[in-house]
Amino acid sequence: MQITSIAAIYFLFWVMSAFLMLPFGVRTAEEAGEAKVPGQADSAPVNFRPGKLALRATIIAAVLTALFIANYTYGWVTAADIDVLPKPPAAA
Repeated sequence: MQITSIAAIYFLFWVMSAFLMLPFGVRTAEEAGEAKVPGQADSAPVNFRPGKLALRATIIAAVLTALFIANYTYGWVTAADIDVLPKPPAAA
């Protein structure tokens, strides 16, 4: 596998991980016991930390990319393994 392919796979895993990690660890003003700014949405986060989110996404993406490359190399799960509707054998 080429290094550019690995980088592209890592980037896709990073974006997916960052997007999935967005709602975790975020508290609203009501949950944090802080006053809301006039016009602020009730669901607006008070403690959004992009650095912490990026670090978590980086670690998760690195693990997922390593697992993907290991599976690609050793062939643990192939397309035939996940074919839920196999074709019937051909009649002779």
